[in-house]
Amino acid sequence: MREIVFQVQEHSGRKLQASAEHPPLTIEASTFEELQHEAREALIEALGPAHVAYRVRIRRPANRIQPLHRHPASQRELQP
Repeated sequence: MREIVFQVQEHSGRKLQASAEHPPLTIEASTFEELQHEAREALIEALGPAHVAYRVRIRRPANRIQPLHRHPASQRELQP
């Protein structure tokens, strides 16, 4: 299976923009989940039935650190 990687380029307000090099595609959405959907739709439009041979990946910017979310119950267990 081939893979197409969309790199997230911009975070402007509520819009995300991502692009892939091969084939050259650019997509926009307001969430990462919507980016995944838009990526698949763009691939279908660009390749037609051949899109089934591709796995879509969305790469977030490397410099963006995701916050660690803990369940409130687990935080209580850690407190003395």
